[in-house]
Amino acid sequence: MIVAREYTQHAVREIDPSEISTLVESPNLLWVDVRRPSDDDLARLQQEFSLHPLAMEDVRERHQRPKLEKYPTHAFLVAYSATLHEVDIFIGPSWVITVRETDDAGDCWSVEGAKARFERTHPDQFDVGFLVYVLLDELVDGYFDAADQTEEAVERLEDQIFSDVHVAETSIQQDLFDIRRQLVRFRRAVVPLRDVVSSLLRKEVEWIHDEDVVLLQDVYDHVLRMVDLLDSARELMGNAVDAHLAIISNRMNSVMKKMTSWGAILLGSTLVAGIYGMNFHHMPELSWEFGYAWALGLMLLITIVGYRFFRSRDWL
Repeated sequence: MIVAREYTQHAVREIDPSEISTLVESPNLLWVDVRRPSDDDLARLQQEFSLHPLAMEDVRERHQRPKLEKYPTHAFLVAYSATLHEVDIFIGPSWVITVRETDDAGDCWSVEGAKARFERTHPDQFDVGFLVYVLLDELVDGYFDAADQTEEAVERLEDQIFSDVHVAETSIQQDLFDIRRQLVRFRRAVVPLRDVVSSLLRKEVEWIHDEDVVLLQDVYDHVLRMVDLLDSARELMGNAVDAHLAIISNRMNSVMKKMTSWGAILLGSTLVAGIYGMNFHHMPELSWEFGYAWALGLMLLITIVGYRFFRSRDWL
């Protein structure tokens, strides 16, 4: 689905995709947004904007690393939303193309927030650099909401780990694995974006003006902050994993101490029963009237003494 808008100093109008070819060379800003493009849509855009074949190959293959590639007539930028939806951005002299691919559930990153924010600006700011800034800033701002959700998930997991209420170990381990996997995927999407924005700040894309560089500095600061938050989240996850393993080890030690204690306690009774179970003819207690009670009492005494001993050592 192709949606195109032309921005002039007097109006903003949505144009039919068939008019795109007549506006490519126009000095007015042209924003073409493509949601879940078909092969025909991509072929049409490549022909009308003379997009480089290598960039189009990256668009078709998807799951690219965040990057910025420069070609003679345009630049190609790859970024990701907080939900890890890929957003491809073509930057030209007077036009910007955004390509958004949907996932299996039909969801994709919405440009409505960026569009509303961009169109609220003064017409003098309707230029390529400012549009790129708004798109990147909207993408990066979404990272912080995702980071807050991850932090809350880690805190809930820590509460479960240290809680006295029994929680299935497999459930905790699965949650730990899921959060760590999300952090790894999220970090792969965020960290390379630092170099992308840094390249824009160095004006490696000639259509980014000085006033836009000042704005992009704010995006760069947000990306750096996000990288720090991800590093902190990774450290917290590492601590949570270590704490979980330590608690499992302590619980195992506690169980082993209890089993060892009861084994030692029962060993005394077993020894008494074994001695009087040998059935030798010349054992003095075998013919004793109170021998049975003596043996049981001795077993009980050994059990009580052993229990109190291990209890005092906090093994039981």
